[in-house]
Amino acid sequence: MTDPKFTIITVTYNAGKVLEATIQSVISQTYENVEYILVDGGSKGNTLDLVQSYRNRISQLVSEPDQGLYDAMNKGILLATGDYLCFLNAGDKLHDCETLQKVAASLGNKQPDVIYGETAIIDHEGQFLHMRRLSAPNHLNWKSFKQGMLVCHQAFWAHRKLATANLYDLQYRFSADFDWCIRIMKNAQHLHNTQLTLIDYLNEGMTTQNHKASLKERFRIMVKHYGWASTILHHIWFVIRLFYKP
Repeated sequence: MTDPKFTIITVTYNAGKVLEATIQSVISQTYENVEYILVDGGSKGNTLDLVQSYRNRISQLVSEPDQGLYDAMNKGILLATGDYLCFLNAGDKLHDCETLQKVAASLGNKQPDVIYGETAIIDHEGQFLHMRRLSAPNHLNWKSFKQGMLVCHQAFWAHRKLATANLYDLQYRFSADFDWCIRIMKNAQHLHNTQLTLIDYLNEGMTTQNHKASLKERFRIMVKHYGWASTILHHIWFVIRLFYKP
């Protein structure tokens, strides 16, 4: 695909302390065919002041109460006009200023349903800590997530047509992204591994702070997509993998 349009969607709520780094990582991209959507949940304090200072670099801005993170993400999907959607939440960043240029170059003439890559973990100062524990496989399909969420949600860029047909399921408060990625892959034919680090992910977030609830939801999601037997067997393997280090 020549010159694909990327839609970057940032969801934020009272995150002024970490939001500017996210905005800067988007507006500093060397690639020009970019749409930037910011969905704010009705923040108080300095968050909106910060956003307004960058208003001319934000394609679409929504600031209103929502039903949580995934409701806000659905709003972003429905506003998007790009070919591919990247969710870059407050505190997260595109890996470097040429990330989108490199992704576009990696596509050549391909028009995949999903683009994906690797994720680096950073601290609040933006310093590199380590690569994400689970690395992106060379070949990805919906069954791959039996092994866990092998690709970080932020580094999983779905085609807009697939995303609009598969909105986030709001029955899940903490792990709707896991369910969403599986559903997207079930409907995808071509998934493209960029072989690039796409995202710098801030080492903190909603699902970290609510870890137990998130794990319970992921178990339910795995049962829904993969069945009880497969899910239980894979969770036994998760425990073994956690404690066994060759």
